[in-house]
Amino acid sequence: MATIETRIADSGEKSYRVKVRLKGYPAQSATFDRLTDAKKWAAATESAIREGRHFKTAEAKKHTLAEMVDRYVKDVLPGKTAKLRNNQTAQLNWFKSEIGQHSLADISTALITQCRDKLLTEPNQQGRVRSPASVVRYMAALSHAFTVAVNEWQWLEDSPMRKVKKPKESRGRVRFLDDSERERFLTACQQSSNSTLYLCVILALSTGMRQGELMGLKWQDVNLKEGFIILHETKNGERRRVPLAGHGLDLLREHAKVRRLDTDLLFPGNIHKDKPIDLRKPFENALRAAEINDFHWHDLRHCTASYLAMNGASLAEIAEVLGHKTLAMVKRYAHLSDGHVSNVVASMNAKIFGGV
Repeated sequence: MATIETRIADSGEKSYRVKVRLKGYPAQSATFDRLTDAKKWAAATESAIREGRHFKTAEAKKHTLAEMVDRYVKDVLPGKTAKLRNNQTAQLNWFKSEIGQHSLADISTALITQCRDKLLTEPNQQGRVRSPASVVRYMAALSHAFTVAVNEWQWLEDSPMRKVKKPKESRGRVRFLDDSERERFLTACQQSSNSTLYLCVILALSTGMRQGELMGLKWQDVNLKEGFIILHETKNGERRRVPLAGHGLDLLREHAKVRRLDTDLLFPGNIHKDKPIDLRKPFENALRAAEINDFHWHDLRHCTASYLAMNGASLAEIAEVLGHKTLAMVKRYAHLSDGHVSNVVASMNAKIFGGV
């Protein structure tokens, strides 16, 4: 039950000290200038305690969003890959700079929606407006921090992110080299003054590895005898076995014969042996020589997926090769395998209705 004590200051001003005591719960107290406010708070607090809401709300008032971000960066992010850790630290620090001073109890869906809209409209440090996909990653980082704060730290009762609508992402870029473009480009890579470019492009096309995965390869992770690579640092944080076959495997075996012995990297830089080689300039020069426009290194990965789809691979098989956990990211290639799907449907119909 609640008790209200009237206090009179030396100036003669009155204040009202409220104490709420319920069996099995710690006492709660607050001071008000008006008696009506004291009575309202007492009734509301008693009701909230009985319904199990009060202490969760009180905990949320003790911690700011900045505290949540700092603890998440310190306790949770170290378990993620270096790239993901760096990206999410920057994303969370953006929210910290915008609304970090607010207590978690004051972080509303409306406040986060304002942050979302600001991310979508204001330019980043490079002067470019963020894409919807980029904003979704910002929101995902904050959402997981709230989830941990709710489930593990019990700092608040529910995540305010739950009702925030994510920006609609584009369908995803699908740019791959047609047969003519591929022939011209590979010829330009072979003629490049950089002897590493052709091998790296062939490996990227034949395996679907990301640029960071490819450039970070070490000899101890490559099995040339059985033809596979083990990737320890991937975007989704899981190890991945990458098959090696054909021309790419043959070239890599030749490359192993002239490997540098002062570094573990397959493709060390010319200046710093423990840093991967920088192929940006040779790559751009080869594109110009081949007269290919609107093509980036990451599009080599799209080439791999597209060629797999056109050669009858299922979306599940493409996802496994590229290292995606779900099929969502590879659905953009579905239209390229329409012929394969049609053949499957035709085969099924022939078996079921062939004798009709």
